[in-house]
Amino acid sequence: MGFLDEGHRCPGGLWSRVGKAILTVIIGAAIGTVLVYAIEDRPVPALWLAGAALGAVLAMSIRQAIGVR
Repeated sequence: MGFLDEGHRCPGGLWSRVGKAILTVIIGAAIGTVLVYAIEDRPVPALWLAGAALGAVLAMSIRQAIGVR
């Protein structure tokens, strides 16, 4: 830590962080759904819902691992 200098930028507010999290989940869900449709010709709704959920969880975990805030 140290003194704040002229180039200091505060991180985004609450709505900025919520927006980034929702966008990450939506992108991950879309990728998961596309992968399900690439593997299965006519997936049942439960399968594409599971693919979307898995994609969203993986996208959020990758986002947290690389440290984007």
